[in-house]
Amino acid sequence: MMDGKCLIIYNEPAPDALPDELDVIDQVNFIESTLKKIGISAQRRGITEDFFSEVAMIAKEDYDFVFNLAEAVGQRAEILYFIPALLNMHHIPYTGCSVEAAFLSGSKVLARQIMRAHGIPVAGGYKITEASGLVPGRKYILKPVWEDGSLGITEESVFIFDGSIPGILNGKDDSHWFIEEFIEGREFNVSVKSGPDGPMMLPPAEIVFDNYPDDIPRIVSYKAKWEEDTFQYHSSRRCFPDDLSINLLNKLEETVMACWNTFALRGYARVDMRVDAAENVYVLEINANPCISPDGGFIAAALHAGQSHEEIIGDIIRDLNR
Repeated sequence: MMDGKCLIIYNEPAPDALPDELDVIDQVNFIESTLKKIGISAQRRGITEDFFSEVAMIAKEDYDFVFNLAEAVGQRAEILYFIPALLNMHHIPYTGCSVEAAFLSGSKVLARQIMRAHGIPVAGGYKITEASGLVPGRKYILKPVWEDGSLGITEESVFIFDGSIPGILNGKDDSHWFIEEFIEGREFNVSVKSGPDGPMMLPPAEIVFDNYPDDIPRIVSYKAKWEEDTFQYHSSRRCFPDDLSINLLNKLEETVMACWNTFALRGYARVDMRVDAAENVYVLEINANPCISPDGGFIAAALHAGQSHEEIIGDIIRDLNR
């Protein structure tokens, strides 16, 4: 058992919030109940666009640490790193990624540049203004620079370049969108968490696309993740395969640990990857503070590894940013 007093902060959902925004309430409920089980008094507070004043107020209150679930405040993912920056400025201990990790991994374009510089494999990428340089006949995917939770990813995001600029790029700019070479193959979500002996990779989860026809790309689109009345939602599922080759397991672990160390991640993280037919691994995205709801991928992986909810949360709060 532990003790202490914690404040759980999270991005307050807007009145017209989409399902990906409302998911944070499930996370808050889960964290609050689990903290109480391990002897930590927990309260909650939604963070709004007045976050500067709100964090300053928290600094004046008697909390031992903050469990930080605040991300896209005001539906703006670009300010992901603002909250840990303010917590850091006020010397408030907090869970999850540091301000530096949040800044470096928050932009998928910047994160890709850092990974490439450190030898971490990523697919080829292009700015929107470089679209004329795409290779005819090759498949690509249009992705948002800042958003997570598959926001902005639709089935139409995947296209084959035919030599002319596709209509989906109309109105898009380099600050908010980029183009990535599409990797045909398997998709894995690989979670990693801190533990008594340092970071540990949790069992890799594969996203399986059941009975997808050829005209629907095998991707975790917004429909597949959030829209319960769609084919994609019901036909994509998470599993933990027990027949992965030693070669692939080693590549997944080497890659996820390289991401953890390169970006100085803390507490818990998830790295999404694609794997081609030759078992070459490509990082799609680093999630420095992934969803931690009880039915989410990170918790599922930790439970599959034999850990309890109390052990998972206990390890995360032992790795506070101070």
